[in-house]
Amino acid sequence: MGCSSCSTGSDGQPRGCRNNGTCGTDGCNKLTVFDWLSNMSLPAGAEVFDGVEVRFKNSRKEFFRNTEGLTLSIGDVVATQARSGHDVGIVTLTGELVRVQMKKKKVNPGADLPKIYRKATQRDIDKWQKCRNKEEEIKKRSREMAIILRLQMKISDVEFQGDGSKATFYYTAEDRVDFRQLIKDMAKAFGIRIEMRQIGYRQEAQRLGGIGSCGRELCCSTWLTDFRSVSTAAARYQQLSLNPQKLAGQCGKLKCCLNYELDTYLDALKDFPPTDTKLYTEKGTAFCQKSDIFKGILWFSYKDDPGNWHVLTKEQVHEIREKNRQKKKVRSLEEYASNNFDRENVTFENPVGQDSLTRFDRPRGKR
Repeated sequence: MGCSSCSTGSDGQPRGCRNNGTCGTDGCNKLTVFDWLSNMSLPAGAEVFDGVEVRFKNSRKEFFRNTEGLTLSIGDVVATQARSGHDVGIVTLTGELVRVQMKKKKVNPGADLPKIYRKATQRDIDKWQKCRNKEEEIKKRSREMAIILRLQMKISDVEFQGDGSKATFYYTAEDRVDFRQLIKDMAKAFGIRIEMRQIGYRQEAQRLGGIGSCGRELCCSTWLTDFRSVSTAAARYQQLSLNPQKLAGQCGKLKCCLNYELDTYLDALKDFPPTDTKLYTEKGTAFCQKSDIFKGILWFSYKDDPGNWHVLTKEQVHEIREKNRQKKKVRSLEEYASNNFDRENVTFENPVGQDSLTRFDRPRGKR
């Protein structure tokens, strides 16, 4: 993800455009949409849909009406209607695809939408950029105010309205927070209208961004659009250790990538014996200790000898279970396990190599 402004500095380090989702070149933005109907003409007598999709900070998108009949294209900076005053955003989609997007977001295409006033003038853009430059300082001061009032909340982001008359503060908290005094103090210190909006921890990570444990940018801040619920069952199906430090992401919740391969594991488990399978033999009852889904093998051990594991394929397990359903017991697991592997020919290698563990110790000199 990069644009013409994301060049490198004199020291060779990437500078980045630091536009946080409002890059004018539309090259390093999340949720960039390609208008594949732009080169197609409408049928005779058809009117152009007057809906327009506009993006604001951190990929927040809203729909507006182009009541003035302005000639708009993707990437144009426009002044839009707000509850009070006006806001400034970037056009991301026009034409019939906006109707499709509205249906996808469950918005009625014929609903009463706010309108676009005009294309943003240079004065509007300068004022907008001036407000954007103040966001980091105001976020720092607002956090200090919240700490002084001992509020159990974290202000993660600030978004100014295009005309600079209003600022929306996004925060995360475990419980409900009484921030009435905080709003009074911030309105007095900053001289603007304040709106507090609570977001989840996943949305906070999406806004702030970062590097995941895989070494890549966070999925939620680059391409992931919806946050599906992730449960520990996804880790159990994939036979991962239930270690919260390894399964949790930067947001403190379970990693979204646990759902990526879950469907593959579920398909592989359709014809796989359950892990609570019991095999009845003349030597005793055997329990499943471990399974490898993709190799199609399971490890079983007797109840009286849990330390000795026997390797069986899933077909052999199904065969033994079928005999158990017919009230028949097999002789032992050894006769099945011996057919899978020749233990006498198994060779083991030292993963460390032939080097000694004390090879770095200094030799003692002879006295």
